[in-house]
Amino acid sequence: MMTKQYELATFAGGCFWCMVKPFDELPGIHNVVSGYSGGHVENPTYEQVKTGTTGHYEVVQITFDPDVFPYEKLLSLYWPQIDPTDAEGQFFDRGPQYRAAIFYHNDKQKQAAQKSKQELIVSGQFNKPIVTEILPASPFYEAEEYHQHFYKKNPEKYKQERVESGRDAFIAEHWAQETK
Repeated sequence: MMTKQYELATFAGGCFWCMVKPFDELPGIHNVVSGYSGGHVENPTYEQVKTGTTGHYEVVQITFDPDVFPYEKLLSLYWPQIDPTDAEGQFFDRGPQYRAAIFYHNDKQKQAAQKSKQELIVSGQFNKPIVTEILPASPFYEAEEYHQHFYKKNPEKYKQERVESGRDAFIAEHWAQETK
């Protein structure tokens, strides 16, 4: 019997609390884990990452079945979660740890990410440059347990965070057609 081959996708989109739910519990998505990636500190803690000095981004790492949920479909779900024109963070979360980025795990993902970014640029949907970076995957460090699936553990705080941060308003204004 052949073993199922899952792949990884790693996305940074500001606060990782808000990046889990859009991908979680969809057919073909095996797991979504909050964590840190892209920095120079091994095994960082949230307390270290939130200072903005570790080089790490808050990310979600998604384990998915590409036969059921292709990487391109993940990208089309990723873009409407972020402000791709903001190089300084996302919404009210400011600092390098909150920047948006796509971390690719292979050349196929790199090409798909570059293509999707180029399509967004050409679409003219935004009147500012698209600055979301496309970077090679680097070591991933799982965040502390209390950060995992925060939207399920603390639904009211999660909803409040999305509203107060400006994320929901931005998505409604700029991505309404993609999220329907």
